[in-house]
Amino acid sequence: MDKILALIPARAGSKRVPNKNIRPFEGSNLTEIAIKQALSIAEITTVALTTDSDELLHMFQDVSGLECIKRPAEISDDKAPAIAYVRHAITLLEHKLSISYDYVMILQPTSPLRLNEDIVGTIQLIQQHPKADSAVSVVRVDHLNNPIKMKVMKGDELIPFLEPEKGRLAANQLPVLYVRNCAVYITRRKDIDIFVDVMGYTSVGYQMTAERSIDINEMIDFEIAKFLYKRVNS
Repeated sequence: MDKILALIPARAGSKRVPNKNIRPFEGSNLTEIAIKQALSIAEITTVALTTDSDELLHMFQDVSGLECIKRPAEISDDKAPAIAYVRHAITLLEHKLSISYDYVMILQPTSPLRLNEDIVGTIQLIQQHPKADSAVSVVRVDHLNNPIKMKVMKGDELIPFLEPEKGRLAANQLPVLYVRNCAVYITRRKDIDIFVDVMGYTSVGYQMTAERSIDINEMIDFEIAKFLYKRVNS
């Protein structure tokens, strides 16, 4: 059976949503929701919280089955690439636990509407594609946000950002596009040491619904996520 490391990355602080990762969220918080979800997935071998926050480490240090990793300051600001904390965590845990992982997964706390089936589905997807470096969750781009419809403004004049729309106003006249929704990433362990980011060169996409694809970056995202979370879990 493949050995999978699931990382829950949760930095201290947040510029746009204060204390985002520990802010009260429907009787819990975003970090706790992500940890409990990861621990419930049978396919995952190890679950680890990686954080620079002493408060988060103290809050979750006694959770059964959870590894807690103190992330160094130099790889903890908002400009540090994900590959840095992934390599740091793998190095520590493979040595500590005497395990050689086959895959490393990232489950961000900011995707609380992600379901277990999305995690398992993404794992199965990369296992089905041996030539892929990674599998990531994606959501279909709404036709209103299709890049062909996007404009820049020169004074008050609208100028096509990419190309003229040429009358393509309806959804069925536009190409079907997808964007990463940041809910699930999984990468082959052997690629972590050689690639500059966690996706590598070749990725396959696991499709999620728009309703489950919210990624919390602003307060409006936080409030919408709470509303949808109540509906999904009612």
